Amino acid sequence: MAVPCVRVAVTEGEATRQRLAEADLIDDGYDITVEADTLYIPVTEAAAVPETFEVVTFDAPVREGQTMPADELGFDPSYERLGDLVIIDEDDPDRARRIADAIVASDLPVEGVLNRASKIKGTERVRDWEVLAGDTTEVLHREYGCAFELDLAEVYFSPRLATERHRVVEQVEEGEHAFDMFAGVGPFVVPFAKRGATCIGTDINERAIEYLRRNAERNGVADRVTAISGDVRQVATDYEGWADRVVMNLPHSADDFLETAVGLAGDDCTIHYYDIQPDTDPFGPGERAIRAAAEPAYEVSIETRRTVRSYAPGEHNVVIDARIRR
Repeated sequence: MAVPCVRVAVTEGEATRQRLAEADLIDDGYDITVEADTLYIPVTEAAAVPETFEVVTFDAPVREGQTMPADELGFDPSYERLGDLVIIDEDDPDRARRIADAIVASDLPVEGVLNRASKIKGTERVRDWEVLAGDTTEVLHREYGCAFELDLAEVYFSPRLATERHRVVEQVEEGEHAFDMFAGVGPFVVPFAKRGATCIGTDINERAIEYLRRNAERNGVADRVTAISGDVRQVATDYEGWADRVVMNLPHSADDFLETAVGLAGDDCTIHYYDIQPDTDPFGPGERAIRAAAEPAYEVSIETRRTVRSYAPGEHNVVIDARIRR
């Protein structure tokens, strides 16, 4: 069956397989295949694969003896894997039930199936879930060598942003001061700390901060992570001029917090600013907002303009990496 696969030289195969496994991207339903000097590693989501890898469509054999959801349904359902849970997004209750039953009946290694039952809502950025199989919304998710415990019913988390988070993580240097203004359960903070940064993570959601503390302990970086529950605009007054790096992953309203981000910045600071904008001008509003907040106290240079993913028809989730220097 034609599925997305990472194509890599056999000599680099094991290192690539390990990296994809750490990101929980290997599709266990298909065999890894060797042709000549090339290895094809099936992946669950092509868009989440780091850009350093080549993704192609390849007729990977279904793992012998395994039953896939499509075998039960007669079509390939759309779903995401998060740890041992499967997430679907179906408005039709009957179709959602059919897909969940097929997933459970398949040989996929899953413990439960959840259906999105609402959009993200409220200041704590949570959504409602319909539990179609299993008995929990709590999961242990692995991403690029880190493990994150979380409850989808109580915190915001998107596995689709794994590649973007890893892009930022790879920029972090030992000894940095990094501040995540909307830290959630720690998918930026924890890997930052593993690279040797001293980190502050804040979130308005108390449960997210509880998970952040547990995840810092789980990953052995609690000594480099301070997790604070509360409005970042109030917390930031204790950290003025402290940060070498600031993460602002609150795309719909990050511009409301730019003055706070600039207040956190030291003499030379990189701000990772996430935004939702129409494809007619995806970066202009964010760049103008950053300059308005930082200039003339800082010189602003835009290091990266990047589309993270499509958000809705005609709209994109984008990121701007802005370096501000006194």
